This record gives sequence, C-alpha cells and structure tokens, in this order.
Amino acid sequence: MKKPFLRGSALLSSIILIISLFSSPATAQWKVPSDAMLTPFGKKVTPENAWQEYPRPQLERGDWMNLNGLWDYSLIKITEKQPSKYQGKILVPFAVESALSGVRKSVKDDDRIWYRRTFSVPSDWKGKSVILNFEAVDWSATVWVNGALVGAHKGAYDRFSFDITPYLTSSRNQEIVVSVTDPTSLGTQARGKQQMPQEGIWYTPVSGIWQTVWLEAVSPTTWIKEVKLTPDIDQKTLSVIPLLNYPPAKDLYTVEVEVFDGNTSLGTSEVAADNELVIDINNPKLWSPDSPFLYDLKLTLKDKDNNTLDEVTSYFGMRKISLGDHQGVKYLFLNNKPLFHYGPLDQGWWPDGLHTPPSDEGMRWDIVKTKDMGFNAIRKHIKVEPDRWYYHCDKLGMLVWQDMPSGMVVLPPEGEERPTRVQHVGRTGPDLFRRTEETAQFEYELRRMIDLRYNAPSIVMWVPFNEGWGQYETCRISDWVKAYDPGRLVNAVSGWALRPCGDIYDIHTYQVEVHIPPTSLSQASVIGEYGGIGYPIKGHQWNPEMRNWGYQTYHSEEELMKSYQYKFDQIAEMKKSKGLSAAIYTQTTDVEGEVNGLITYDREVIKFPEEKLKEMHSVLYEE
Repeated sequence: MKKPFLRGSALLSSIILIISLFSSPATAQWKVPSDAMLTPFGKKVTPENAWQEYPRPQLERGDWMNLNGLWDYSLIKITEKQPSKYQGKILVPFAVESALSGVRKSVKDDDRIWYRRTFSVPSDWKGKSVILNFEAVDWSATVWVNGALVGAHKGAYDRFSFDITPYLTSSRNQEIVVSVTDPTSLGTQARGKQQMPQEGIWYTPVSGIWQTVWLEAVSPTTWIKEVKLTPDIDQKTLSVIPLLNYPPAKDLYTVEVEVFDGNTSLGTSEVAADNELVIDINNPKLWSPDSPFLYDLKLTLKDKDNNTLDEVTSYFGMRKISLGDHQGVKYLFLNNKPLFHYGPLDQGWWPDGLHTPPSDEGMRWDIVKTKDMGFNAIRKHIKVEPDRWYYHCDKLGMLVWQDMPSGMVVLPPEGEERPTRVQHVGRTGPDLFRRTEETAQFEYELRRMIDLRYNAPSIVMWVPFNEGWGQYETCRISDWVKAYDPGRLVNAVSGWALRPCGDIYDIHTYQVEVHIPPTSLSQASVIGEYGGIGYPIKGHQWNPEMRNWGYQTYHSEEELMKSYQYKFDQIAEMKKSKGLSAAIYTQTTDVEGEVNGLITYDREVIKFPEEKLKEMHSVLYEE
C-alpha cells in the first residue's frame, strides 16, 4: 500500500516554506563552525533540507506541515524575561550545543533557551483542528502561540502535542515561541550520557529542540490519536485498539481497519472506537532479521452517519519474542525458535548533530552498515531515537534492545567545582532510595518510551537500568514493565548490580579474557557489553589532544582484527557450550574520546572488513 507522504496541502505548504527560506536573508545568518567535525551526511545539511521526512511512520496522516528550518533564538539567564530581540538564527531540529545548529554554545542550568518562528496555516485547513507536535525537546519546555500560553512539558525523549486551534488568529502569520531549560548533569532527570563538562565515557550535553517540530490538520472534533497493535503468531491474529483524542460516547464512532500485504488487501474489519478488534492473519508471514516482512494498515474513522472523519496508515510485523528451553538452559527465542542475538552497543551520537542524526539518510546508514557486518541486533544505549530510527530497524530487520536513559546525580561537597558524578549502586550494594518526585518523572518517561514504540516489531527487549546508574526498586520496576508489555523481554539491569528479576541475566566484561555469565533456570544468560577495543585513526578523532581510549588500544588494523577475533572466538565457544544467548559488542562508532567503534566518529572509515565480519559472525546463527 502506498503511503501518503506529501499530499495536497502538505505539498503546497512545504513549497511555500522552502520559497520563504530561500528568499529570506536569515539563511545567511546560519553557519556551521569551520572547525566542526562533519560526517558525509552533515556536509549535505542546509536550512532547506533539514529533516523534512514524515516523523511518525507508525501513525501517518496526509495533511501535515514541517516546521524545521531556521528559527530565531536567544540564550539568556532564566531570571530574564522573554527577549524582544533575538540573538540570531538556529537550525531546528539540532540542539544548541551541536555544530549543525549553527550556534554551538553550552547551556548551563541557570540558562534559558528561547525560540521563535512564524508560520501560515494552509488555506485548505480551514475548518480543521491544527495540532502542534514536538517530537522531542530536552528538557523542560513551555510553548506560546500568538502570545498565549498553550502548555508545558518535561521529558527529553518523548513526543508532546497541543491543539493550537483556539490560539490561531485571522492574521496570515502565526507566531510560535518556545522556552527551554535543561539542568543536564545538575538535575535528576533521565539524561543518558550527557554531562557538563564532557569527559571520559560522558559526552557533550544536548539542550533544547532536538527532533522535528511539525503541524497536522485533523477533524475539528474527533480524530485517531493512537493505535495499539499486538501480534499473536500462535493464534495467527492481530489485536488492534484504535484510541481517539477523547473517550467517545458509546457506538458514536467506528473505525474500519484494512490490512494489506503489499498492494493486496487482505480484508476490512470494523470496530467501535476505543475498543479492541482481533483480526485473523491467515498463513502469516513472520517478521525476522532474515525476512523483515511488514504488513500495512489503513484505519478510517467514521461517524454514525458513515461520514469519514479521519484516515491514518500504519504497519505491523508478525513476530514473537520469548524465552525457551534450549540445550538445557533458558534461551532467547524468536518466533518459537532459538536465535542468538549479536549486535553492537549503539550510543546514537554524532559529531555534527550530537543526539540528532544529521539526516534520515545518515541514521539509516548506521543501521545498514551494522547489518552488512553480520549483526542481527542493536542495543540502543541509554538514548531514545527518533521514531524513524525504529522504522528503519523494522524495515531492515534489526532486533533492538532498548535502554531507558539513565540519570539521577549527587552533587559534590559545597565549595568544590561542579562536575557531577552519577549516583549508582555498587556491584553488591542495595538499591538507591529515591525522592518521590524524581521517581515519578523517571517512571512517566519510562512509560512514554514504551507507549510510543509499542508497535515496533524490531524492539524485543526493554532495559530499565544500566550498571546501577540511578538504580532503585529494581524488581518493582522490572515487574511493572513486564506486566505492562508482556509481549517483550525485560532486562532488569544490564551489568553490575544484578537482581533476581526480569528475563535476562546480563554481565559486562571488558577484559581480554571474556568472562562467562552463569546459567539460570529462569533467565537467559547474556553478555550485555564486551569488547571495546580501541583503534585511533589519525585525522578522524574528535579531539586529538584529549585522551583517545579503548579498553585495550591498538594502532593497526591487523592488531585490531586479531584482538577482535580472539574475543569473538570466546563468544562463539560460550554460545556453543556454555548456554550463552546473546552478546553486545562495544560499539557501533567512536564517540568523542572513545575510539572503540567499528566505525570512526565521522563515519568516514569502517575499521573492519565488512564481509570478513559477516562471514565470521554467521557461525552464531547456526543451530
């Protein structure tokens, strides 16, 4: 089924936006710093082409308008009022600290970022409601439209939206103003690897708008807000729960659901809105890394008079992830068959965009290269990506272990400088005691991470905690995640402070001699991190003057390959005779001072011969 990317008014809106940018002198005010490390993808970025793709593939609607591009910005103290005159231009959706934003300034905990831009509502949106969507803003955002306060949001990794229809005026130009504060490592919020100042395994902070901002037009009263899709390969069914923007009166609205295999319709079913529909999927084509087949969906909302109010498209994969008994141990199963998971630790950091990939093309390239090297999995490490990253994993066939970004810090003693340290649990210590406000925010963001990516077939595992960082009430959190999403595995904590809960027993081992995790009668044994072999390549380092390191560091491709082979052979032997179910190699790319990537940070050099790795890794998938 062809998907409605840019149709009708959306195409016209995009043309108008591009013309206005080209004709504006503001374009000349945006410039990437000349000393910035750029990827091949970052070199192609312009204010006109920055992230123009539809941002929400799992719920696609025809009438939309992209608001990425040049915005006015100011970076001032939080005690100052909204500026009447702005300091310059910033390229949205790149964070203030990034080179591609054109700003590249540090944001401190007592700073506030202000954004401003104007837009025009397409004429054929008249009579419709207009929804303003922010895919992600780090961290605390407040939004005004035409001077009126619309709403606020806290959380760095989840989409938030406002119906701005009541705030629009009859004027041609509408104004959006956004203010953002971000405490980075001086706060308790989930932040992953961000730290001020950057050092060691901690990276340059990310603040402000860092994913797509966009508008969509919907029915003036009722529309499809979300859809929950749950496949069951054993029963050969798909559960569909279409949810509206508010709970409807009984039997007032129905949703027609049509399933497609390519361009072939497999039939249409009907369900009352906000209810569950179970559809038979006869002779299902199963999704797997070797055959990542996706079905398409069209959902049409109708009122009691059979008038069409809304239409969206989506997709799903028929797959099952579970634990099973294999060779006397608990093992990872996909579609009721044992499958070893092998992939890199992927931090999702870019030298030019930091958290924001320079482009959709570049983001997809990382996944393709991972696949080309013979990996079938990716552990997305304490970062949540744009929805399109999961879409590409769904399409390409990558198993995803999704980490919850960690955070929560303690400040140093009074009078000392303010690099902060992560508050974590020791290998044998008890869980932390957390303040209720902190845990409420963490658990809200954890739930949002699961909700917004529930339909992605590629995601097979949730990882709430990593290495004891901010770890609290581990088994309660693990049990809640499992109950909330029973169709996926839960890795309660990856490495260090392991607990008797969850589906996975996960150790980290960076020694030359790879440690063997014990086997369990109830959990699959995995190595959640290993390797980390450093290989600095001159001319491709973030900062040649800083410490460029790996857990073991070599200075030639031959030494690198020899070390990798030695470690990998140990993994293969553990899989064969020790009941190992999975291993995650550190890491996809170099990141700032870490030079232990399969690829350099600038994505210019692939350090390993791809075909040789693919052939080597193939032994892991043989049974």
